Amino acid sequence: MPSRSAGSRPPHLAKSIRHPRGPFAPPPTVSHAALLVAGSDVAFRETLYLMVLAFSRLIACREAFGRALGLTGSQFAVLFGVAYVQGRDGVSIRRLAEHVQLASTHVTTEVGRLVRKGLLAKAANPRDRRGVLVGLSPRGEAAVDEVAPFLRRVNDRLFAGVSRAQIASLDRFLRMFARNGEAAVAEILRSRNQETKRTKKGRG
Repeated sequence: MPSRSAGSRPPHLAKSIRHPRGPFAPPPTVSHAALLVAGSDVAFRETLYLMVLAFSRLIACREAFGRALGLTGSQFAVLFGVAYVQGRDGVSIRRLAEHVQLASTHVTTEVGRLVRKGLLAKAANPRDRRGVLVGLSPRGEAAVDEVAPFLRRVNDRLFAGVSRAQIASLDRFLRMFARNGEAAVAEILRSRNQETKRTKKGRG
């Protein structure tokens, strides 16, 4: 096997990355004036990267809360969602899904799993014969009490120094961001469909 002399450059590295016509200027990834600084979207991009980091850590916390009870992150969310909105008679799947911001079909699946684990109980909805009401079982209440101190310790660190006004502002932003997300996903699907049509046309 031929040896490389000391100080030699690995074959996959270019001699230089200098661009003779000057540095490359990527096109902006957003056009809203409020998100640009002197016409640049660099600060916007850095905020996006920070959002991804923050959300990934939030999801990691949820997964850890679930593991503490032998559950997945989404099962933990459903369990605690029930604890907070069940009231005296239980909560409907639709209301529960709205509270935990998950699809009703997903919530239905997770509720079934939690019922089989003995953490939730279901009963007929007296106001809707086709529906059910969900509530914590005694075992579910014990699980919520058991893991609550762990949640409190983590959340106190996660939101240290955050004011009520900042939380309110964040809530307003996230509600708008979630609504806009529906339109963004629709745009992705539209672009995908157009690309599929172009590909099929090219093959034809």
